[in-house]
Amino acid sequence: MKEQGRQLRQSIGLFQAVMYGVGLILGAGIYVLIGDIAGVAGNAMWISFIVAAVIAAFTGLSYAELSSAFPKSAAEYVFVKNAFRNNLLAFVTGWLIIFVAVVSASAVAIGFSGYLLNFIPQADRTLSAALLIAGLSAINFVGIRESVWMNTIFTIVELLGLVIIIALALFFGFSANYFEMPPAILDSSMAVGAILGAAGLIFFAYFGFENLANIAEETKNPKKTIPAALILSIIITTIVYILVAVSAVSLVGWESLSSTDAPLSLAAEKAFGKTGVVTLSVIALFATTNTVLMLLVSGSRIIFGMASDRALPHSLSCVHKRTRTPYKAIVAVMVVAITIVAVSAGSIEAVAKVAVFGIFVVYTFVNLSLIWLRYKQPDLDRQFKSPIQIGKFPVLAGLGLATSVIMLTQFDWMTAVFGSPAFLSAIVCFAVWRRSLK
Repeated sequence: MKEQGRQLRQSIGLFQAVMYGVGLILGAGIYVLIGDIAGVAGNAMWISFIVAAVIAAFTGLSYAELSSAFPKSAAEYVFVKNAFRNNLLAFVTGWLIIFVAVVSASAVAIGFSGYLLNFIPQADRTLSAALLIAGLSAINFVGIRESVWMNTIFTIVELLGLVIIIALALFFGFSANYFEMPPAILDSSMAVGAILGAAGLIFFAYFGFENLANIAEETKNPKKTIPAALILSIIITTIVYILVAVSAVSLVGWESLSSTDAPLSLAAEKAFGKTGVVTLSVIALFATTNTVLMLLVSGSRIIFGMASDRALPHSLSCVHKRTRTPYKAIVAVMVVAITIVAVSAGSIEAVAKVAVFGIFVVYTFVNLSLIWLRYKQPDLDRQFKSPIQIGKFPVLAGLGLATSVIMLTQFDWMTAVFGSPAFLSAIVCFAVWRRSLK
C-alpha cells in the first residue's frame, strides 16, 4: 500500500453535512433506546426529549463557534489545546471523544443485531454486530464521498420510518396521559430525577451532532458549513424526536415499549400487525447501520487529527494514495470496536451509559474552552458566534457547562466506575507516548 501525503479530500457540502448530522443523531436513540427511556420516564418521556434538546443546543452552539474558528479533525482536542495550551488536558479530551465514538459504534451495532433477530432468530448478536462493524469499516476505507452518500440515502430511509410512526399515531393512536410515569415514582422530586435520568440516556441519541466538527477537513468552506449543519441537525432531529415520543406512547404506552428490544416495531405492529413489525425492523436496520458507519468515520478522523499533531503515533495519520482516507486509523477503530462488542456480551444499555458519561465530560471541556477563549482571544476570527453574552461571558456556553456538570451527577456509581478506565488509560497513554518521543 502506497501513501501520498496526509491530505484528506474535501467533498462534503451543506446538504450532505446536514444529512450526516441528522443520520448520526437519529439512528441510535429512537430505534434502539426508546424502550429503556420509556421505562424510566413513562409517557412523560417527551419532556426528557425537550430537556435533552435544550442541553444539546447549549453545547451545540459552542461547537458551532469553535468549529468556525478551528475547522480541524480531532475538533475537541484542537479546541482544548488552543484554549488552554495544555497538552495533557487536550490529549485526555481527544482520547475521551475517541472512546465515546468507538464505544457508541459498538453499542449501536449491538442494537442492529437486536433488530436482525426479527429476520434471523438464530443469529448470534455478538457475531452479527462484529460483522457489521467490519463491513462498514471497508466502506469507510473506500472513501468519504461514498460514506456520506450512503449516509444520505440511509438517513432518508430512517426518517421515513419515523414519519410512519407519527402517521400511525394520528390514525390509530389513543389519547394517552402524556404525564403518566412508572408507579415507583411517588413524588415530584422523584419525577424530576426520572426526567433528568431519562434525558441523560436520551443524550445517547443526541450526542452525534459534535462529530460534524470532526469532518471539517473533508468539508467545503468548513468555517460556514459546519456551524450551519450543526444547528440545522439539532433543530430537525428535536422536532422529529418529540413527535415520535408522543406518537409511540399513543400507540402502545410506556409499559409495552419498555418490555421489548424492538420498541418502534412493536408500535407499528399495533396498526399493521406483522407487516408493521417487518417494515419498521427493516428501517431500523438501515438506521442503526447508518449510525455505526458515521461513528466509525468520525472516530477514525479524530485519531487522524491527533496523529497529524503527533499526539498519537504519526503513522496513524497516513492517507491512502487512491482512496484519500486514513486507512490505519480506520483499521484501529474497527479492531477496538469489535473488541468492545465481544466483551460487552450484548448489553447495549450499559455500554450506552458509559458512552454518555464520557461525552458529558468532553462537553464540559468544550464549553470551558469557549468561555476561556472569549476572554483570552477576543479578536479570534469567528465566522459564527454563540448568541447572548454578558460582557465577554457567553451565557449559553455557561449554561452548557452547568448542564453538562449536572447531567454527570445523574449517573449511577457503576457507570462512573466503568467509565473511569477511559480517564486512567488516557493519562497512562499520554505519559508513555511522551516518554517515547524523548
